[in-house]
Amino acid sequence: MEQNVDYEPPAGRSDASFSPCPVDRMPRRSRNKLCVAIIAVGALNFVVYTIVYAALGGDAHNGEIRLVEQLDGSKAPAYYVRGHFIRSLAGQEAQVTRRVWIYSYLHSMSMFVTSAAMIVSMLVLARPHILATMRDDWISGRTFVTVFGTIVVLVTSGAIFIFAWDFIAQLGLE
Repeated sequence: MEQNVDYEPPAGRSDASFSPCPVDRMPRRSRNKLCVAIIAVGALNFVVYTIVYAALGGDAHNGEIRLVEQLDGSKAPAYYVRGHFIRSLAGQEAQVTRRVWIYSYLHSMSMFVTSAAMIVSMLVLARPHILATMRDDWISGRTFVTVFGTIVVLVTSGAIFIFAWDFIAQLGLE
């Protein structure tokens, strides 16, 4: 089994009492393959999102659900996607089915997850270089990686929360 030597225990701590970063517990080759796979999946998700966005003329997050009056006088929900600057400066709105609207909204939310996963994977791949080059700076490489990764996770979690809140609120209009 391959040993990972990307870390050194902090001064004053023996190797036995030092618990490395969680990414150091995985063999380097396996970890790198996993990171590259995550980046590839994230890139594929972005390509699929872009194609679907262009085909629909927008996404559900920019669209809305409206209650429209039917011929018999009852009201029924109508689902709209909207895109910014697609085919006109004001954007375009298109009516879609409920399933397509929900798919579009969920796919919009998945962009935050895969983008964050890609950034964290790139950070993990760059980590050995960051640790080696930021040894004597005002902030250590280990601290930089930890803080940057934490910021990515927190911002992504906040964005997903906002999107999910809006998604639930929109569905509550039905």
